[in-house]
Amino acid sequence: MMLTPFDVGWTVWAVFLVAGAAKGLVGLGLPTVAMGLLALLMAPPEAAAMVLIPSLATNVWQMLAGGHLWPLVRRFWPMLVAASLATVLGVGLMSRLDSAHVTLALGAVLVVYGALGLGSIELKVSPNQEPWLSPAVGLGTGLVTGATGIFVLPAVPYLQATGLARDALVQAMGLSFTVSTVALGIGLAGDGHLSVASVQQSMAALVPAAIGMMAGQRLRHRLEAKPFRRLFYIAVTLLGGQLVVRALF
Repeated sequence: MMLTPFDVGWTVWAVFLVAGAAKGLVGLGLPTVAMGLLALLMAPPEAAAMVLIPSLATNVWQMLAGGHLWPLVRRFWPMLVAASLATVLGVGLMSRLDSAHVTLALGAVLVVYGALGLGSIELKVSPNQEPWLSPAVGLGTGLVTGATGIFVLPAVPYLQATGLARDALVQAMGLSFTVSTVALGIGLAGDGHLSVASVQQSMAALVPAAIGMMAGQRLRHRLEAKPFRRLFYIAVTLLGGQLVVRALF
């Protein structure tokens, strides 16, 4: 039987409303926020499976919005290929490690990501470094994605450091996130964590995610984005810290 959006539960509705609003307000963060909050409610592999469809839908839209797609694919394909392969292999870590260890890793990734955002650290990557650095970043991103379900590190800081123009950067992040989401889905399916029921739950979660995203976009046009971006990184850091404490104690 097909699930309706209300069958995923009000708590999950709230999670995806918040995650979607973060995406609408600051342009990223749906899977990051959703994974962090869902990890408080369920095992990380289950959370990763639930995030798949909302993440894929929003990231495909972000990937296709703009005229830079094929130049970006040609430039960053080594990173994308390495990230895909490493993600599929890395899902085994999420499945085989103790849940507390996965939660600890997830929390640590969120803390690092939030701290980098708050620190406004500017990195620079020269074109002659990309041929060897791009696949290395892809490998690292894939392992982090497979183990935690979060695909922002180190891909996002790397893409920011390559000197892309704002619109191209947003599209490049959408491309990277889309590839990582598909690879994560393949890895979860291969490891037995993706069933018809979990796909239906993920599809149902798309509704609150979309509502939250549209609300966030409307707020973004009325309010200053910078304070909300800072608030987003503070919230991510605190959420990551909560997961670390929970895993350790």
